[in-house]
Amino acid sequence: MVVALGATTAAAQPAQEPLAVRSVTAVSQDGEDMLRVELSRPLAEVPAGFAIQSPPRLAFDLPGAVNGTDQGELALEQGNLRSARIVEAEGRTRVVLALRSPASWKARLEGNLLLVSVAATAPQVSARPQSAPELAKRGVQPLKDIDFRRGANGVGRVLVELPRDPAGVDVRQEGNKLVVEFLRTSLPQGLRRRLDVTDFGTPVRAISTVETGDRVRMEIEGSGAWEQSAYQTDNQFVIEVRPRKDNPDKLTAGPGYTGEKLSLNFQNIEVRALLQVMADFTHFNIITADSVSGALTLRLQDVPWDQALDIILQARHLGMRRQGNVLWVAPRDEIAAREKQELEAGAAIQTLEPLRTQAFQLNYSKAADVAAQLTAGTGAARLLSTRGGAMPEPRTNQLFVTDIPSRLEAVQDLITKIDIPVRQVLIEARIVEASTSFGKSLGAKLGITDNSGGYKVGNTSVAVGNTYDAVSASTGQTSASSTSTTMVNLPATGQGGYDPASFAVSLFNVGAGRFLNMELSALEADGKGKVVSSPRVITANQAKALIEQGTEFPYQQATSSGATSVSFRKATLKLEVTPQITPDGNVILDLEISKDSKGETTAAGVAIDTKHVHTQALVENGGTVVIGGIFEMTDSDSDSHVPVLGELPGLGMLFRARTTSRSKQEMLVFITPRILQDARVAR
Repeated sequence: MVVALGATTAAAQPAQEPLAVRSVTAVSQDGEDMLRVELSRPLAEVPAGFAIQSPPRLAFDLPGAVNGTDQGELALEQGNLRSARIVEAEGRTRVVLALRSPASWKARLEGNLLLVSVAATAPQVSARPQSAPELAKRGVQPLKDIDFRRGANGVGRVLVELPRDPAGVDVRQEGNKLVVEFLRTSLPQGLRRRLDVTDFGTPVRAISTVETGDRVRMEIEGSGAWEQSAYQTDNQFVIEVRPRKDNPDKLTAGPGYTGEKLSLNFQNIEVRALLQVMADFTHFNIITADSVSGALTLRLQDVPWDQALDIILQARHLGMRRQGNVLWVAPRDEIAAREKQELEAGAAIQTLEPLRTQAFQLNYSKAADVAAQLTAGTGAARLLSTRGGAMPEPRTNQLFVTDIPSRLEAVQDLITKIDIPVRQVLIEARIVEASTSFGKSLGAKLGITDNSGGYKVGNTSVAVGNTYDAVSASTGQTSASSTSTTMVNLPATGQGGYDPASFAVSLFNVGAGRFLNMELSALEADGKGKVVSSPRVITANQAKALIEQGTEFPYQQATSSGATSVSFRKATLKLEVTPQITPDGNVILDLEISKDSKGETTAAGVAIDTKHVHTQALVENGGTVVIGGIFEMTDSDSDSHVPVLGELPGLGMLFRARTTSRSKQEMLVFITPRILQDARVAR
């Protein structure tokens, strides 16, 4: 039997290389250090690049390019140039140039060559604030804009618009902050602010930007586990902060299998010996349990080493646990039994571990509410152990918790997360009611008075008055036997609560003793009205708020015993709202708005005219939307006339009454939410 034992590495080569880096060299030209990057074909434009001050680095990104030099790092040792590193990832190749000191740079293209000239510069520190003319003389230019965006998968992107000339950028991490310094730049007054971006749901909590001498310092506050990357496109510098998701049991970082590729060809090799080969290749310390045994025959070609190790473990039903760079390999049943023993031992320790009491001072939450949350639930859903308890003290708003130390630490973490100020929202509603009305009425009265009994009449042949009755009386008849008859009684009707204007005339003949009486009446009314109601209220996030104003009207109500009692019904302007702030800075509003008013009075009591809307809406912070509206229009025309006579041209108006009415009523409800910022954010 022939046994072949070996392990070799193989690098995957792309099938096609449309753009490749052939070589990277350094020369000295005209007193400056020059970096020459030779490509397989010319570039369309100068690639984007950026500089880092500490440690001094200069980087260029070549989209769509691959590393054709078969080398990851090159020693240059030319003046200020120390070395160059070529990294290929995510469809691009980055050339990182290590410098001995910070430097300014210029890049240009000559054919298929990318030429970068590097001139050393010394960073300058200003001992006093300098004016804008002084900074301009030294080449200091202002930043144009600072913005924040949320990218895919919760990535926070800080966008900085740089001046036209490239400026040095220093990016470094200090604790849980990312510090970015832009050299030879100033900060306009409008950009000197602190951005609170917690609601965007990214690892970035806040961004503070200040001007220090001839540079701008930006501090990016992060939360949780995160990692960052920075790059420059044209005059825009982008810092990306993404959540870091580490799996302690995973051998390599990143999704899938990303280990260096290897080839394995073994026949009937002992598993323990194979694991030793993997340990030599991966530089991991592997501890193999005594129960691991058996042999394997396998042939793997160009397989990532972490995938190969996973295949070997699965083939022999083995499991793995990692602690740092040490791997413990054993049968899966043995690992499960070991973990079960550890859990049972931990549970036993909890029943014997001495209890400790700790006091927690709450600032924003109520101690009684937090105590109820800690003691709620059973089993795994309960935060405290079966021996633990919590006692709130309402007067000082303190919480006293008694439990084992590990559970007290969990309570401390919970209180740190929930005992925070709740954001507040100002909700303003506008209820606009507009009405227009138009009415027109035209009518006439026509009749005669008979004085043929020989009553004395004055010499007047025409009498004029304001009404029909007035001109009838002005003829001077005094006998009760006189007869006054109204043949046509079609007067104009009132409009808008006012009586129509009228004009009357009486024509009479002294010899005949008969009188003709006539009255014309007309009225036209035009009205416009507008009512604006604007209730507003401030409430905490996800807390219901109510504001109400109006009148309560009494009415009689019968009771079950037959007696009557006085009850009240409201006619109020009411705003009831529950806001919810979304992670992207918008506001979800659960709204109930009513506008009631007194109606007509009936025998049973006062009627209430109601206008009511109940809805839920998503509105941007500071935006205004129309959440509802009601439109009513009334249009009527009436015509009353004497048949035939009312249709005569001209004279027909004496035998006709016309009324026209037009009315429009419209109600619109506007809503505007505004998220209130606390003093620290507004600073």
